[in-house]
Amino acid sequence: MNRRDMFRGAVSGYMAAIMARLPLRGAPRAANLYERIGVRPVINCRGTFTILSGSQTLPEVKRAMDEASRHYVHLDELMDAVGRRLAELTKAEWGIVTAGCAAALTHATAAAIAGADPEKMQRLPYLDGMKDEVVIPRPSRNVYDHAIRMLGVKIVTPETREEYLAALSRRTAMVMLLGETVPRHPMSLEEMAAAAHRQGIPLMVDAAAERLTIPDTYLTRGADLVGYSGGKCLRGPQCAGLLLGRKDLVQAAWLNSAPHHAFGRSMKVGKEEVMGMLAAVEAWVTRNHDAEWKEWEGWLGTIREKVASVPGVKTEILLPRGPSNYAPQLRINLDASMGATGTDIADALNEGNPRIVIPAAERSLTIMPYMMMPGEDAIVAARLREVLLKPPRREPAAPAPSDAAIAGMWDVEIEFVRGAATHALFLEERDGRVVGQHRGEWLSGEVRGTRTGASVDLRSRQRYEGTTLGYRFQGTLKADVLTGTVDLGEYGKASFNARRRWT
Repeated sequence: MNRRDMFRGAVSGYMAAIMARLPLRGAPRAANLYERIGVRPVINCRGTFTILSGSQTLPEVKRAMDEASRHYVHLDELMDAVGRRLAELTKAEWGIVTAGCAAALTHATAAAIAGADPEKMQRLPYLDGMKDEVVIPRPSRNVYDHAIRMLGVKIVTPETREEYLAALSRRTAMVMLLGETVPRHPMSLEEMAAAAHRQGIPLMVDAAAERLTIPDTYLTRGADLVGYSGGKCLRGPQCAGLLLGRKDLVQAAWLNSAPHHAFGRSMKVGKEEVMGMLAAVEAWVTRNHDAEWKEWEGWLGTIREKVASVPGVKTEILLPRGPSNYAPQLRINLDASMGATGTDIADALNEGNPRIVIPAAERSLTIMPYMMMPGEDAIVAARLREVLLKPPRREPAAPAPSDAAIAGMWDVEIEFVRGAATHALFLEERDGRVVGQHRGEWLSGEVRGTRTGASVDLRSRQRYEGTTLGYRFQGTLKADVLTGTVDLGEYGKASFNARRRWT
């Protein structure tokens, strides 16, 4: 056997080994680890939302987390070194890695209240004798400020310049602002920070879904602290975040978090997340952000070209209007003649294969490319065109006849997955439209909806602190009894049984 025969034999063996790993043509694709347990992955055309698992971590982040898992380290030593490195990279005084941006809010609040005093730290969330208020101006109130309220503080919500200045007192532990709402406040960030600092009060900005700027735009304008999500723009670990800012406050926040036995002990961040987050920040300062933008534009161009010729479709490119999910978008406007709503199209895409998640409105769909992966643009374009050409047409079910009216006061028993509650509905009916009030055990709000025969569909919204609770009652009316299900949005579904007390 000469060298040529040996080489030929080696190549043949190598190719045979490769072919043995490839599926036969026509063979079914192997299920991935999610599909093996009955979960269907999605193509994310919506953006960086935690419910859609945020973002996909960068390759260098995966490598850092894998390497970090192969060694033991002392976590205080690790965070001290990482804090120093984050300061170098971001130009902030100091930084720590947290278990997401919500944890950064909690740890910052604990640091503002208790500092690094072990006695005070152990007493949290019992605030007798300590500062017990956090000022959050009205535009900054949001569902995520629960991460601050959990410390037991009272949230003070000023709406004007005068109210903000009056709200700052010896009881104020911290001021918190939501980054994207800062332009809507009656005072500039610089003015709000200066007023707080005159009374020794730190100011924090929640910039969870925003792009990290270096030096940080909020810290350079007077903020003491700023928090970011690690699993969104930065494409770091999903359960990681950043807290950057004043060294004394950031270091106190670390002491108030795991592995230390303090209020934040349950919000643990491991060595893998710490080093993965550091790798994400190191990648951020070297990533070609202009090239990423051009790639997004290219993906939108692929989709736009594919769907633009569909009858009843018009497209337009939208530029970002705020700092969160900062990317161009493609809006697909649908003519009423299409016979299907944007929501109908989006539902068909979500239910299909591959499964695609796209934000929708009554007469439009919007493609956000921010969290799409290379190659998915062609998949989305083909599938979207297919559904638009043959849109789903759902014939409404014929309503069950009913002579019953729905006006009156109803006692409503709601059965949750665990627990129950008694609510009340006060309803009036005008030409099939239903209006009134929905009262819970503590909250109340307007209710609106329809009755078509015996079928009833009611929606209500109830405000609480920085959030809004939504209810959708769908049921069947029989005389003085209304039964069905109530959709609680992110909190799942429940059953309800309502009885009319009076008309």
